[in-house]
Amino acid sequence: MPPHAWLGLAMVVVNLLAGVIGAFAWWRVEPSRAFWPLLRLGQVLVVLVAAHGGILYAQGDEVPDLHLIYGLMPIGIAFVAEQLRLTSAQAVLDQRGLEDSRAVAALPEREQRSIVLTIVRREIGVMAASALVITVLGLRAAGWL
Repeated sequence: MPPHAWLGLAMVVVNLLAGVIGAFAWWRVEPSRAFWPLLRLGQVLVVLVAAHGGILYAQGDEVPDLHLIYGLMPIGIAFVAEQLRLTSAQAVLDQRGLEDSRAVAALPEREQRSIVLTIVRREIGVMAASALVITVLGLRAAGWL
């Protein structure tokens, strides 16, 4: 198997693991220590695969157009997911009628923890979904789906 295929396989496996662990953590409403490092590694692999593919393409390697589309979409998915993750906290605060973190700090500790857990759960859900979408796109790019 060529190096690009190995990189792609690593990207798929790591994102699948991150997605499954994240989905399980989201479902159980429990933070996961393994999720975030796996997710970040998966994102690094997305960039490496795209960069390596770009180098191969620039060197004249022929690839089907669909491979290019499925190969580049994970970068866009990861970017959009990060933007959604960044808005998670504000969305939760808005739902509860809270202006900012100072308003949360004024609440009883139990309610503060509930809000933080809700924010973390939302972030994990968004990022786990993105990892699973990236997994499917990677499988499709490789022709495995």
